[in-house]
Amino acid sequence: MLKLENINKIFNEGTVNEQRIFEGLDFSVKSGDFITILGSNGAGKSTLLNLIAGTHAADKGKIILADKDITKLKEHQRAKFIGRVFQNPTFGTSPSMTILENLSLALNKGKTFGLSLGVNKKNITYFREILTTLNLGLEDKLNIKVGALSGGQRQSLSLLMATLVEPQLLLLDEHTAALDPKTSALIMELTNNIVQEKKITTLMITHNLNHAISYGSRLIMLHKGKVILDICGEEKSQLTINKLVDYFDSIKCSDALSDELMLA
Repeated sequence: MLKLENINKIFNEGTVNEQRIFEGLDFSVKSGDFITILGSNGAGKSTLLNLIAGTHAADKGKIILADKDITKLKEHQRAKFIGRVFQNPTFGTSPSMTILENLSLALNKGKTFGLSLGVNKKNITYFREILTTLNLGLEDKLNIKVGALSGGQRQSLSLLMATLVEPQLLLLDEHTAALDPKTSALIMELTNNIVQEKKITTLMITHNLNHAISYGSRLIMLHKGKVILDICGEEKSQLTINKLVDYFDSIKCSDALSDELMLA
């Protein structure tokens, strides 16, 4: 489904602030994979998603999605087939628009717009049905502006919008990090249900070790721009937090675990 070939990315090259994130990174994802991504700050997690989404351009290498070379496509072009949910709940929605308008916008993703209304009243019943599954009462607030919603409600809506038109690839950039534990658990359950039901190929960055172990079919760890751990199947199902920590100790890479990661 997704292949990164010989990816290089350097920020501020040739200056005192030069940061070499990736040098010759090769990484592939199978169709239907739900991959959780761990790593310390500066390991390259968000840069990886930004390169895939087109937010940043790779200095070298290729990015192939569903047998199509998307390396030179702009971010807005990739957004037609890549869904993304950010850490900040305000990034995935338009706060000045209503829930109905936001969902209508998401449903029209990738379509050509003419001189017609963006909101089709025929979709209201459908929107109510999918919002009811959240158990947040949003089905009765279709005409409420999104800016009035809580962070958890907005993040739930962002997740629905990112997957309303099923993407080829879903990118989750620490999408529960800004939420309280109870809401975070709710969003993770919603995420898992959507990904499993629609069989969406997904990459999820997280600092929460429990989430990384409990969810997904595959787990990778990044450190200094390199994949230092890649496990799936039975091995992942038997993984524990202690085993992860022991692994880092065994390769003398304990500095890769930031305080934030250890305490999550």
